[in-house]
Amino acid sequence: MSHSERRLVILGVAASDSHAVANHLIAHALRGLGFEVENLGTCTPVEEFAQACEQHPDAEAVIIGSLNGHIHEDLRDLPAAREAGRITCPVIVGGNLSVGSKKDPRDLERLQSLGVDRILQDPAQLLPALDELRASRTADRQRLPVAS
Repeated sequence: MSHSERRLVILGVAASDSHAVANHLIAHALRGLGFEVENLGTCTPVEEFAQACEQHPDAEAVIIGSLNGHIHEDLRDLPAAREAGRITCPVIVGGNLSVGSKKDPRDLERLQSLGVDRILQDPAQLLPALDELRASRTADRQRLPVAS
């Protein structure tokens, strides 16, 4: 993979969550597919994701896992970080995204209203989602008007 084809993602686990196993498995799988992974580990606040995005402006996505079900509270600062232009790439979340066994479809809408681009139910959806987001961003860049 040449430098121009380099695919970098920022990975971490939501601020209140210390579940590390899935995080390490996803990082390992993505590296095996040729991705560079900036893994921020567990208990990562939005501020740390924003700092990582500023250090890696070419990152193609921020991937946030959560298993404890408190992702909504953990991402309360995401709208401000996005609005300030500190997180400009797509944000993908996955895991157990609400407390309790009964899932409310409004939980997914709440995540989208916070600025989440993709919500994954299964880790197998991650690579297709990354490829699709990358293709749509490339298409958007090709549609930009060219100054003559």
